[in-house]
Amino acid sequence: MEPATRLDEYRNWLAAAVEQARIGGAAGGVPIGAVLVGEHGDVLGRGHNRRVQDGDPTAHAETTAFRAAGRHRGYGATTMVTTLSPCWFCSGLVRQFGIGRVVIGEARNFYGGHEWLAACGVEVILLDDPECVRLMADFVERFPELWYEDVGD
Repeated sequence: MEPATRLDEYRNWLAAAVEQARIGGAAGGVPIGAVLVGEHGDVLGRGHNRRVQDGDPTAHAETTAFRAAGRHRGYGATTMVTTLSPCWFCSGLVRQFGIGRVVIGEARNFYGGHEWLAACGVEVILLDDPECVRLMADFVERFPELWYEDVGD
């Protein structure tokens, strides 16, 4: 179990990702949000799933946050914080760039590649956040055709 202060930090970062998810949902997209956090806790990039808005199947929340962060010398000390377990595409991004930690809001509505990431040495923290669960469950119920168009099973 993580020390309480660390969990508080993860939850604060998750709140920023949830804010991004809400922005994406309000714009007619899939309500998944992410932030890339630097070694000292600073948010380097924010993003939300934009595949509907941009007509771009690769514009997942994690990729948009990563792109917004810009170039860095290395990513081993960074943390990807996402409202939903990362799909295989986004898990591949984490591995490709050596992101050292992933904090996940929930994995009930979609169980992505986070076990694989952990097996590859990435630190994975699953918060099982009720707000993230509710946000995605509501979306899947209201827009199943949009959800199943991409990664939903």
